[in-house]
Formats: sequence, structure tokens, C-alpha cells
Amino acid sequence: MEAECPAELDGSVSLLQLHASVGFDGNTIRGLQIHPDGIHLIYPMGNKVTIKNTNTNEQFFLAGHTNTISAIDVSRSGKYVASGQINHIGFKASVILWDFYKHVALIKHEGHKVRVEAVAFSRRDEYLLSLGGRDCGSVVVWDINKNKLICGAEATKGSQGDATVLYTMNCRGPCFMTAGEGNLMVWKIDAEARSVIGIDVSLSKLKRKVLCMDVNDRDEICLCGTSTGDMLKLRLNFHHDVEILEPVKRPMMVGCFTKISKKKLQPGTVELYSMGIRSIILMNTGEIIIGAGDGTIDVVLEEPPKIDKRITSIAFKLPSNPALKVIKTTNVKHAVTTLVLKDKGTCILAGTLNCEVFSIDMKTFETKLIITCHTSTIFDTAFPYKFSDIFATASKDSVRLWSMKTMDELLRIMVPNFSCSKVVFAHDGRSILTAWNDGVIRAFTPLTGRLIYAILNAHNKGVSAMDISHNGKFIISGGCEGQVRIWDIKPTSQNLVCTLKEHTGPVSAIHINRTDDEAVSASTDGTCIIWDILRQIRKQILFENTLFMTVHYYPSSVQILTGGSDRKLCYWEVLDGSLVREIEGSTSGSINSLDISADGQFFVTGANDQIVKMWKYQEGITTHIGLGHCSVITAVCISPDCNYVITTGGAGEIFVWKIPESLKEKPSVVNEVNDHDLNAGGDANVGNSKEENIQHLESSRSDASGSKKGKKCCRPCRPCN
Repeated sequence: MEAECPAELDGSVSLLQLHASVGFDGNTIRGLQIHPDGIHLIYPMGNKVTIKNTNTNEQFFLAGHTNTISAIDVSRSGKYVASGQINHIGFKASVILWDFYKHVALIKHEGHKVRVEAVAFSRRDEYLLSLGGRDCGSVVVWDINKNKLICGAEATKGSQGDATVLYTMNCRGPCFMTAGEGNLMVWKIDAEARSVIGIDVSLSKLKRKVLCMDVNDRDEICLCGTSTGDMLKLRLNFHHDVEILEPVKRPMMVGCFTKISKKKLQPGTVELYSMGIRSIILMNTGEIIIGAGDGTIDVVLEEPPKIDKRITSIAFKLPSNPALKVIKTTNVKHAVTTLVLKDKGTCILAGTLNCEVFSIDMKTFETKLIITCHTSTIFDTAFPYKFSDIFATASKDSVRLWSMKTMDELLRIMVPNFSCSKVVFAHDGRSILTAWNDGVIRAFTPLTGRLIYAILNAHNKGVSAMDISHNGKFIISGGCEGQVRIWDIKPTSQNLVCTLKEHTGPVSAIHINRTDDEAVSASTDGTCIIWDILRQIRKQILFENTLFMTVHYYPSSVQILTGGSDRKLCYWEVLDGSLVREIEGSTSGSINSLDISADGQFFVTGANDQIVKMWKYQEGITTHIGLGHCSVITAVCISPDCNYVITTGGAGEIFVWKIPESLKEKPSVVNEVNDHDLNAGGDANVGNSKEENIQHLESSRSDASGSKKGKKCCRPCRPCN
């Protein structure tokens, strides 16, 4: 969905076109929804609602929430989508009603405190119901047709626990149910009296925490999954006339069932679902689909419990009876948070807590992974050298390789309990270099993910930055203790060449120039240091009142570009370390990452303001912005063919943007940078002596504001205004 440009950007700035994205928030209960047309998947991704066409992989984003989305639902007609969010303590949490076809917000109200636990539509799209969290504890009813709030009421009574589950009836539009910890009620909406009336379900002395529920088509039977791993069966006792909204008598529990175990259990014990029943579907055929907290997905049938005379009377005093016969079973290894039917019940989609979506065939019960993504912050992304078909991302526990064509995961390299801060490809394509917070540099094969070698204790407080030379002979790494180290890489050994101790804070970024004789390191101590790799000494040091977060050489290696916590983008001369230009890169957040195109015509930045920005290098102006990230942007990378930009965020999302053709125009003769024009130091003036270069700098240097003095500069790397 196209969004409005921020107020600080003028009309000359265009929006980037989103090519694809990867992301799914598996923490949201019932977070995966399928549209009635059977084609579109609807799910949250951070603070945005994603609508994905499964046929074309086209995606739309509904932006309006200010924090993480905690609840989502789709109306039965398919016309509306509703979503609720989490907010900070002391603030209201909003509920938004969206038009599915127009992708616009219709209603937004803030009737809850801190958190919205669940949202649901009535049968005929008359009402939108929302349930508040622990700090709120109320259910709010909104009349969609009249566009007004009808009422709000406490969802709990007396000593009952918090209500976390909300479900609307299939035949009776004004009726719904709520459930939670020791809480199970049937409600009726009285629109004329602007109130709701609740009736407690009789559970006798049984105490359970309900995690999910489903009701049959006639509103006769309700099944509830509990945190203890058993299933409650309720009789709702509604009148056969659907116009009568109140139950004939108080709803009551029929039984509490567990699955019939194939194991030989001791008398008085039953087999429960591990970590509780998280999702449940009651099918028209009488079969029940159960998703558990340990990843188990079963298709079961209810059978009368068999009485074993050998079991003592203690067994009959148990609250749970083994009455669920398992017909089919599979396991997706992580807690199941959502189960939905697709293709008229021939396929099951299961969303898990590990941010994965599986497709399960009902006949064969074969499991296929269709959506996967990182579960936490992505710290870095990279392309192989001059190869744009795949890219890698680094996060907690894993490094993953993705296909640019299909956006499918090709390879997953797991290192449990540790976070990867940096990933780079060797220029010969034979290895993937990764830096980890346990202080180890690991190299893997790009095809199988097999460990090639590991440099143990590379940094005693974790490796925070790294880069590899173009010839693949050495690695430069930076640590959280502030040291920069050079490693000699050979097939049989990896040796420490030297340790450079200049920074006093963690090293945030390292970049080697294209001739492999210089490197620049950025640190949060407010310095950037240009190193002479051949002599292993410091050449220049750059000071600024900021925490440097990123640094990058210009392709000709005569300038570097930095960004940091002061929201400024700074151009620096490599020859003498002077500041050439300083521009405002963001208005509200630190600049975390940047990348410059291979021809030096433009660069891309990502910041805490969640906006991707494209800049012209020479002019220093923003030409395009990308809106869609739901969290801070942690890494950006331009593909080697300059067709796409990869950006990653703090919520584990990956966005692929198309680079506009206007930015890929052939540069003029003055601005062209050719490989044969570069000498060993990376200077475009090959024949000039050091004194001539300094004289050239002094005659054409820009001040910090970008104004020009004297003769116009003709060097291909200097920004001219």
C-alpha cells in the first residue's frame, strides 16, 4: 500500500517500488488468516498488516499502527480486516478496521489500555469486537454499519482470571464467547440497550486456562484447548431457532478429553498434549485438528472411553478421559499458534512460534515449508561478489541464504545460542565468513553450510565487525573491546598478523578499499581510523561528536562516507582526513547502515526512522524513499547488478526494493570511474605526486555546508554543487 511521504520530504522525492518481502510474526495468536477467496494470506509483520497473493506473490501493506500488532481477523464476507496492537504501559492501544479491497483504514478507535488480545467480526459483519489485555480486561463492541461504539464491558467477573480468547458464533451474529484463565462465558449483544449480557459456562470444579476454541456450524458444541494439554467439550444449549439469542439453559461442560495413548501407561495416568493445545479446528466431518505447543499436529476423532477393569477407582476420578483417537499426525518442531483450512479443507496452513508457515496435505499429511523468516533482529546482509541471484542474512542462531527470484530460503546455517553480527562472502565464492558474539570467526561452504574453519577467541568480547580482502588472503576484524585485528588466511591455517589498538569503544564497521592496501574502521567512541594495511599503522583519524555506526569507501577509494547517531552523513577525504561535506541523513534517528553503488552514482541509507533513503552521491540529495519497515533498519545492501536493494529490520523482516532506472543512468565523462585509472592508493590522479594532490585538495575543497570556493573540481569522486 502506498503511504504518504513524511512531512520533511518535498514533492520531488519519489517512493521506491517494493519488489518482495520476507517476514511473518508467529507470536501473534491466530495471526495467520486466509481470505475467503482462498488466494490471499493476511498476517502481521511488526506494526503492519501484510496481504500476500499466493498466486503472484504480490504483497500489500496496511500501515497505521504505531507498535507491534497483537491481534488480527478477517470478516467472513472478506470485505474487512481488523487488527489490534500493543502499546507502552499507560497508553491506549488502537484497533483499526481496514477495507480489504481499497487497502485503507475505515475506523480507528482506542478503547483499550496497553494491549489488544483479540479482535473478531460477527457473522454478518455487523459488529467488530475487541478484547483488551490484563491492564484493560474489557470487551468493546463497535457497530460497523453505523460507525459508532455501542458499548464496553468487563470480560471477567469476581475471582475469574484474564480473558485472552474471543470467538463469535456461526449462526447468531450478536452472540460471542470469551475465555481465559478460569474464565469461560457466552455473551449476547443488546444493541438497543447499548450493553452486553454474559452467562458463565458451568465447569463444575474444573479449573482450566483456555488457549483456543472453535464452535460447530449450528452453535451447538464448543471445543476448547487448554494449557494443561486436554480438550474441553461444551454444550452451549442454544434454542434451535437462531433468532433466539439466549441459551435455553446454562451452557455446561460435557467432558474433558485427552488422546488415546498407544503407550502402556500406569493406572491413573493419561497422555496430555505437551505445552498445551494452542489451536483447534472442528470440521464438519466430525474430525478435530489439534495443534500443540510442542509442534504436534493431530487429526483426531472422539470415541467413547474404554473402561479397563484392571484400573483402580482412582483412574475414574481423573478430570480427563482418554477419548481422542489419533488418525493422522505430524510435527513442525515448534509451538503451533495458528491453524487455518485452505482449498476447501484439502490443505492445512500452520503458523508456528518460530515464524514459519507449513502447508499440510489432508490426504497424505505431508508437511511442506512455504514461509520462513528470522525470529529476531537481522544484523547484516550481503551479496556474493558480482553475483546477484542470492544473498545472505545474519541473525540470532542462524545465517540464511535466500534466492532473489523466489525469495525462498536456500540454506540455513545454525549456531545455537549465539548471534551473528556480520556476514561476508569470499570473492572467489568458496566460503561464507561470519562473525559471532562468542568471539569466533566461522567460515562455511555456501552450498552445504559445512564448517570450513573457525578462528577461536578472535576477540574476547565478541566480534562486532569484519571484512575480507579482494584477493582473499587476509581478514580484518573488529571487536567490542575496540581492537582491530588482521588475520592471514590460508587453506590449512589462520594466523594473527597484528593487533591495532587505537579505538576505545566497540568497532561498529570495517571496510577495505578495492586495492587491499587500506581499511577504515568506525567505532562508537566517535572516531574513524584509516589504516595502512601494508605497514600496519594508522594513516588518518577522523573525529566527530557522534557514535559512528557505519562507514564505506567510495568506489575510487579517495573518499569515505560515514553515518552515526548524530543523524549526519559525512564525506571525508582519505588523503588528509578532512571533512568535505556534512548533510542531514535523518530527522529522527541514528543512521545504522549505508551502501554505495558500484559506479558511485548513488547510495542507500537505513536509519532508526524506519525509512529507506536513496541519495545521489555528487548532489547529496534524497531522490527516493522506501516506506514499509515495521522496526529500525539494521542493514542495507545494493545488489552487484544495481537492480535491487536489500534492507533488513529489527523485527526480522527482509525487504527487496527495485532501484529506479533514473538512478542507473550512465554517468558523464567527468564522473566516470574506471578500474585502470586507479593506482595502488586508489587515487584517480594517477600521475600526480603527493604535493600536487594536496595542492589540488586545497584549491577545490568544499566547506562543511557544501559551498564551493575557487575553481570547480574535476576529480571524479568529489561532490560538486
